[in-house]
Amino acid sequence: MEIFLKSLVVSAPHTPLELVNREIPVPVGPEEELIRVLACGVCHSDLHVADGDFGGPYPVVLGHEVVGEHPELGRVLLYAPWGCGKPECRQCSAGLDMICPNGREAGIVSDGGYSEYMLVPKRDYLVPIGDLDPVSTAPLACGGLTAFRAVKRVLSHLQGRNPRAIVIGAGGLGQFAIQFLKTLTNAELTVVDTSAEKLSAASSLGADFTCGAEGLTGKYDAVIDFVGADATMAAAASSIDRQGIIVVVGLWGGRIDFGVGALPSEAVLTTSIWGSLEELKELLEFAQNHPLQHSVEPIPFEKAQHAHDLLRAGSIKGRAVLVMN
Repeated sequence: MEIFLKSLVVSAPHTPLELVNREIPVPVGPEEELIRVLACGVCHSDLHVADGDFGGPYPVVLGHEVVGEHPELGRVLLYAPWGCGKPECRQCSAGLDMICPNGREAGIVSDGGYSEYMLVPKRDYLVPIGDLDPVSTAPLACGGLTAFRAVKRVLSHLQGRNPRAIVIGAGGLGQFAIQFLKTLTNAELTVVDTSAEKLSAASSLGADFTCGAEGLTGKYDAVIDFVGADATMAAAASSIDRQGIIVVVGLWGGRIDFGVGALPSEAVLTTSIWGSLEELKELLEFAQNHPLQHSVEPIPFEKAQHAHDLLRAGSIKGRAVLVMN
């Protein structure tokens, strides 16, 4: 019986990744598929899972930004939020698997891509990547897709005269959002971060202005907050214009007052979570036609714990990607 050694497991919250021996999984039923993992992005959500912030279950194999090899489809990008698929589910019926109340996500609830092989519930969740590079494409499955959906949420607010937008957080997701906004809109774009290095990267990607939160002036039509802390949400609230939109993506638990008088008249405050399967397909088409610039740091699979440590320390410039030998 074949076994593979390359499967990294979180056995319980706040424990290091553990290398375990497992049998190569076998697809069950007519729809389940097996892929060989080529590359897997390391996401902040992986740290939240490792810390127990999402509640388990454990043990679990992390990893939801997966490029794999399928015997018939070739190289594919995994769509990782798997909805229940029931016809009575309003979210799944609308193609919004990522907010299905009974869904299960690869690398969060179900075993993911920190492994040599992984099972996928159905072929629909595997999207061919064509000639795109597997390592640089892996982060599109979450980082790119999350930024893409967030930008789509603000497009209708950036159609007027001289639109102005803010991106808060110039890390991996923010760098994607800058490129989407500069391609899809004519908005004047200001990028906010505390890191001079990340602000320099934002400028090179097309940001019109960069600053810390204290440097914001005037009112803006759209703010996308990829941090989501009290301070960044407060900066968003103080900068948004009437009928503007604040989209909070970051998971740092920030809160602001909301109600009549707390924000300018008819301003919208919303969250944005991941993206749909159709949006992932749109994103891959976008990437084929508009090559994305994003910093990727390839890291050998066996050094995944080191990648986590670097991410916790804020030492990753863009996105870390685990690469199989």
